[in-house]
Amino acid sequence: MSDKKNNIYLYEAIELRAEYEARITTLKSLLPEARENRDRFSFRRDDETKYRPVANFSVDEVREELRNMENKKRKLNNAIQYANFENHITVSGQEMNLAEALELRKSVNVQIGELNTQLVSSAYERVIYKEGRDIVESPDIEFPKIQKALEEKRLLFRELNRKLRDASYKNVIDFKDEK
Repeated sequence: MSDKKNNIYLYEAIELRAEYEARITTLKSLLPEARENRDRFSFRRDDETKYRPVANFSVDEVREELRNMENKKRKLNNAIQYANFENHITVSGQEMNLAEALELRKSVNVQIGELNTQLVSSAYERVIYKEGRDIVESPDIEFPKIQKALEEKRLLFRELNRKLRDASYKNVIDFKDEK
């Protein structure tokens, strides 16, 4: 789905970049140096065995296609980055470009993991039985406080995801898709 100028939407560009990465990986695996590296780490050691390309396979053509694919990926990446800096969304009343929103989402995701760990540890008191009595060590942070903070971060993460997804379906990047 492209616009009138044959540019593609941001979500399509992200999908295309993943496809380019997969193609590049495949092309690199066809190169003789990749085979040598794989054989170096294999369990069978057969120094007498040599490999040569089959009749309808050209290493030079693969190298050329690899260069072209890496160039396309680089241009596509630049177009995606440009779109990420030029387009804006509003999250929790704060306007930011898509690049900032992506960084914020990454940060919020890390914070969710940390808060989850804190929530689990704040759910229980440590009880040590010593010299005929219980010694109770309460958690450093109160359970309801952590639970509320975690919920707020999860809601922010959800909002960021929805706004970023929406922006990826609305914004077009300056890149001609190869049909």
